[in-house]
Amino acid sequence: MIMTGDIHGGTVFKVGNDVFIVQRMLGIKGGRNGQVKRLRVKNIVTGSTCELGLDMGEKFEDVSLDYHKMKLSYIDGESYVFLEQETFEQFELTKEDLGDNAGYITPEDDFEVEVCFYDGKPVGMTLPTAIERTITYCEPGVKGDTSGKTFKPATLDTGIEVSVPLFCDIGTKIKLDTRDGSFIERVK
Repeated sequence: MIMTGDIHGGTVFKVGNDVFIVQRMLGIKGGRNGQVKRLRVKNIVTGSTCELGLDMGEKFEDVSLDYHKMKLSYIDGESYVFLEQETFEQFELTKEDLGDNAGYITPEDDFEVEVCFYDGKPVGMTLPTAIERTITYCEPGVKGDTSGKTFKPATLDTGIEVSVPLFCDIGTKIKLDTRDGSFIERVK
């Protein structure tokens, strides 16, 4: 069984007869009746996408998937082609299949990802929990104007935008948590 709190990008779970893979975390909303985790999910069987709101106390049936370690070989428009390192077989996933995970990888990366297969078909991937990226653009931070932790938007070498502390500048290598896109630390 999998709890709502354990669900993040790339998680596969079953609701009734439908098998879903999480493409994007839309947020957690608190209310009078408890917290609700909002997700954009894709139905693996039908291919349709929708938004789901799940109560934090819910339990779901876990789905057994096959995982294969692969490297991203190249990107062709909206298609991401992965290469299995032992058999040299290629598997293609669309940017939509990868969801938020597409913004964290490039063909130049030297780490392997786990591509998940459901009934012999690739349906998504799991990234390492922490990855390193380089900031390509951000506004300069001004010291002394704040009290406590403050963040500013920064564009990474993959093109996605994340929030980083004020001390980060263009060219800074940072470590990110791929589950929620949060800043972990500056890489030296």
